[in-house]
Amino acid sequence: MNNVILYDYWRSSASYRVRIALNMLAIDYRTVAVNLLEGKQKSPEYLELNPQGFVPALVIDRQIMTQSLSIIEYLAELRPESRLLPAGITDRQHVRALAYAVAMDIHPICNMHVAAYVATLTDKADAREEWARHFIDVGLRKFEVMLSKLDGMFCFGGTPTMADICLVPQVYNARRWGVDLTDLRRIVEIDGRCAELPAFQAAHPDRIKP
Repeated sequence: MNNVILYDYWRSSASYRVRIALNMLAIDYRTVAVNLLEGKQKSPEYLELNPQGFVPALVIDRQIMTQSLSIIEYLAELRPESRLLPAGITDRQHVRALAYAVAMDIHPICNMHVAAYVATLTDKADAREEWARHFIDVGLRKFEVMLSKLDGMFCFGGTPTMADICLVPQVYNARRWGVDLTDLRRIVEIDGRCAELPAFQAAHPDRIKP
């Protein structure tokens, strides 16, 4: 697997997920920064790679891939021994449900372009922050209940899966926006365990920010 390129923004949750997955699989990759604050994701050159104008985009084996969960599921199928997705079909469903709860229900509502638009609809100075805190808080509380029905050191079982890969960047965002995590015991414990793992450490935004 040669010349793997990740088009990345250091604070993007979706990019953060893919960095973790690549690190977990020990896949060497080169990063190309796409500065969202400068609008680089809307440049004609980048839109050729990803017509949605989102990060990340991953070039691997000369194929251009977009959508972080689709990329992670590709990597899981490429390296099934990694256990990013469990072997059992029912177990895989549970992991996908957890991952999708973050990536499809919490994250899109709080994405930068959504929150920025919300701020244009009101005169409240802190509208964006209030919006993000509300939906992250509500979503993570539901996620905590989902976790309460499962056992294991991580979201599902004794090793990190795609669910943990999605959860950790969302917890980073929760702290960034000032969400109170006091009552979310399982989430905080799992995030702490992941923080001890090199693959998660190397992917953390503070380690790669410009």
